[in-house]
Amino acid sequence: MRPTDTQDVLRRARPRRVLIADDDPDIVKVVAANLEAEGISVEAVGNGVKAQARALRTMPDLIILDIGMPGRDGLEVLQSLRAHPDTKDIPVVFLTARASDADVWEGWKSGAAYYLTKPFDTAQLMHFVNSMFDHMAHAR
Repeated sequence: MRPTDTQDVLRRARPRRVLIADDDPDIVKVVAANLEAEGISVEAVGNGVKAQARALRTMPDLIILDIGMPGRDGLEVLQSLRAHPDTKDIPVVFLTARASDADVWEGWKSGAAYYLTKPFDTAQLMHFVNSMFDHMAHAR
């Protein structure tokens, strides 16, 4: 096996990792429980500053990000992540109470892979997350 083949196998063998950034602990619990039930490793933070730092440190496969958080809002976090070479391609899902057309447009424009408003359908979120991981697996 070539070194790149070994790295590919190791990357596929490790658990999928999701970073949840939301200041509402109830949302975090619900989302984390659903992700963990699918065998996905979860880390959670409660504000935008920690979200950005954790993403840079742990390089998750996917980020679920609230927009209205203390410290830095989700749009600012996504903008910073997109500007950094190590995090620019990590898919980000906005899970937020901001539901106006302007908010949704701003989320898509900022580079979100998906935009879901609260209250949200857990099945819809999980369908997107699983679809995203399937897509990533086939892209390798």
